[in-house]
Amino acid sequence: MQAYKKIDFHRNKDVVLRYIPGHFITPKSHVNFYMDLSDMKSRQREARATGEELAEFYFSTNVIDTILCLDNMEVVGSYLADRLTKAGVLSANAHQTMYITSPEYNTSGQIMFRENNKHMIKSKKVLVLIDSASTGSLLHSAVRTVNFYGGEVVGVAAIFSLATQVADIPIRSLYSPRDLPEYKSFEPDKCPLCQSNIPVDAICNGFGYSLL
Repeated sequence: MQAYKKIDFHRNKDVVLRYIPGHFITPKSHVNFYMDLSDMKSRQREARATGEELAEFYFSTNVIDTILCLDNMEVVGSYLADRLTKAGVLSANAHQTMYITSPEYNTSGQIMFRENNKHMIKSKKVLVLIDSASTGSLLHSAVRTVNFYGGEVVGVAAIFSLATQVADIPIRSLYSPRDLPEYKSFEPDKCPLCQSNIPVDAICNGFGYSLL
């Protein structure tokens, strides 16, 4: 597998997109780059910088009650909530602070919320936060689930996104194909890398990657 490459964010030196060229399998597609966002999600300084930069997209939003964090984005979500609050974005919650939560998945892979955390979604204005989005399938599932539990998605934020919107909701991302125009996502049965007999380097998901 090739070495890491990186793209610095123009406004903040602590926001760095690291990626690896190759042949990777995700739960829904094959891609030619693996986005290694581990440090951005887990290292305090980078997570804070990432959350604060994402907050810039939502300063004009009137109310955000809950940040729904997908793919282990809770640390970034906490800094995002802190920056939004300091910027004057309101929460309609009784305690006037935002919820930061993550979903549970049932045996069928569907997103669910149990009785003790449904109140974080029901009748709430929800901002969905994800690390990267290629096909947008997880985001579609998240939006449907929020609607099912009686919430309203008011925004979708990502570190990197190939998709530009989900369910007519714009996806605001720090990085896009403009920054990495070579990035491609393919349906598994239409992958040109497979058709060219290029070996798979790793299987990856929101937790990371496993070499083959």
